Amino acid sequence: MNVTPRQLDILQLIRTSRLERGCSPTMEEMAEQLGISKVTVFEHVRALVKKGLVTREPNKARSLSICDHSVFPDEEQSLTFPLLGRIAAGMPIQKFQQDDKLEIDSLFGSRLGEQGGTFALQVEGESMRDEGILDGDYVIVMRASSARENQRVIALLPNGETTLKSFHREPDGRIRLQPANPDFQPIIVEECTIQGIVIGVMRRY
Repeated sequence: MNVTPRQLDILQLIRTSRLERGCSPTMEEMAEQLGISKVTVFEHVRALVKKGLVTREPNKARSLSICDHSVFPDEEQSLTFPLLGRIAAGMPIQKFQQDDKLEIDSLFGSRLGEQGGTFALQVEGESMRDEGILDGDYVIVMRASSARENQRVIALLPNGETTLKSFHREPDGRIRLQPANPDFQPIIVEECTIQGIVIGVMRRY
């Protein structure tokens, strides 16, 4: 990402605000948080728009949006572990060559045709239990602003709450956010803001 440190600060403020509130911070809010002038913030935002990393709607205070293909430095970190074999209960281990590796970024990084950065969120609650997503798990999320049918999404609801559910479009055009636990009811909304698509789950024992 070819940006200055200050431009990266602004991108991170936009990313956090859109994830938590579904809208971007104002120029005034960013200036206050960063301790710089509103004019300086505006110049940095204009540079980010020119670089194709941010889009904005004219005459709207909270319309800044990070382009899906923008990847932050903290979304590119790689973890690699030695891959020593396969194991099944009651079966001997099948050995691999010593130079084989399990690369986490190859599992959870951007997929073919999908260029958004990835980040992690910790799950609270049991609404996705029957899909093996449990309370305390970490979901790996690819940043995206739209979703396909039945994808697991991070969705910002009109009331300001964020939820992890399966995305479905109803025949009448409304959106159904479906849990994977019969103890929870589906959430039906006219519209919601997609923050990202779940591409993996991690759990530490």
